[in-house]
Amino acid sequence: MAKLEQVLNGDFGQILKTIENGILNGSMSASLEDSSDIFDGDARCSVRVFERYSYAGGNRVSMNVTLFQNGDGPIYLSAITSGGSQAMLFKVNTLGEEAFLDKLRELL
Repeated sequence: MAKLEQVLNGDFGQILKTIENGILNGSMSASLEDSSDIFDGDARCSVRVFERYSYAGGNRVSMNVTLFQNGDGPIYLSAITSGGSQAMLFKVNTLGEEAFLDKLRELL
């Protein structure tokens, strides 16, 4: 598992659109598996779950991206990848997870 947490400034909707388009257009096998958008007063939270095939690991890797903003405050991003291991009892070969997260780092 790999994780990225960052505080961003800018337009929430534009950042979300940039992430969605960048991930989906950045890999032939990438897909948006599901999404959720929650609004409560001035607070907004968007969750996206992406998946793609990892050639490095020979398996599929998922990435959960969460954006949160309260009013006009900063935008908090949390992204976590999973599924890149091939071992039964411990994690080995997590290159696919890091590579998926690196794509998001490039977009930010």
